Amino acid sequence: MKRRTFLIAGGAAAAAAATAALSVQRMGSVPDYAAHAAQQRAPLPARPEALDLVRFATLAANGHNTQPWRFRLSPGRIELRPDFTRRTPVVDPDDHHVFVSLGCAAANLELAAQSRGLPGELRFEPGEPPHLVFDHGPGPASVSPLFEAIVQRQSTRADYDGRPATAAVLASLARAAQVPGVDLSLVVDPVVRQRIGELVLAGNSVQMADPAFVRELKQWLRFNPRQARERGDGLYAAASGNPIGPGWLAPTLFDLFFKESTENEKYARQLKSSAGLAVFCAERNDPEHWLRVGQACQRFALQATALGMKTAFVNQPTEVASLRGELAALAGFAGRRPNLVLRFGYGPTLPWSPRRPVESVVELA
Repeated sequence: MKRRTFLIAGGAAAAAAATAALSVQRMGSVPDYAAHAAQQRAPLPARPEALDLVRFATLAANGHNTQPWRFRLSPGRIELRPDFTRRTPVVDPDDHHVFVSLGCAAANLELAAQSRGLPGELRFEPGEPPHLVFDHGPGPASVSPLFEAIVQRQSTRADYDGRPATAAVLASLARAAQVPGVDLSLVVDPVVRQRIGELVLAGNSVQMADPAFVRELKQWLRFNPRQARERGDGLYAAASGNPIGPGWLAPTLFDLFFKESTENEKYARQLKSSAGLAVFCAERNDPEHWLRVGQACQRFALQATALGMKTAFVNQPTEVASLRGELAALAGFAGRRPNLVLRFGYGPTLPWSPRRPVESVVELA
């Protein structure tokens, strides 16, 4: 780059940065986002209504924080249905992540109801669309560490501190994730971790070279607390460890700085700082088993949270179909479709991701 060109580019960048900083300062008039997020995670009442249980269900992990769920309420029954209006067809063309997300919410719902003496049973309904039904009624209360972790769990997309997980911790995580029809591989061997990490980077490169993927991802980014609160969904920048910025400028800066090399460097660093990887694989490749994978994944993440650990998805080698076979072989699931990859370890707490108002996701039967 010529010196004059460099100076002009540098001056423009500096001006943009100064303008962005000023705009962020002006965003101080936005209501306290942290207080709003904390309100969404308020304690479950001793005598909860159905809406209270649904609120806890919606705190579950889900793809791109699209929250692709609807809850149909009737006395003693809560139906969990996929909301296909919130699907992500580029990264998730067969709606696999939609059903996994619904399974995550189901795990939270079951734990919340049990904690307040409303135990029930989840069952799969293969109708159109396939969905889950939770019939519940009065019974003995059972408060578990997994329930208590619901309001603390988050997908923490940050560097961890590199501490290893003990054998006892790994055993505890595996027990929590036991769901019929789902297998779990905990990967702590350095060689296998390195090879799976290479698949994560390869998948990231494939996705970032796809303009449709980048456009879809950008649609779900929330660059500042105002956007996150008003929309109530999506990937809030601060919750991903990224700086916030004004809505009129941040998308342009995203286009300038969201590059394959920097993202791969970030993922490589974060993978190296983790204690291990968890690969989930269903026995069968259908919506019922994807729902079960979601339940297992959520229970794993809640147990990790209860143990003072953090988790984050690194699903690139499950989303890029050409990489699934190698991932499955490395994880011990040769010939099957691996569903999810989580990294886990000890790391910081980031701002909470947003959630939509409970009233917007429910309907009466």
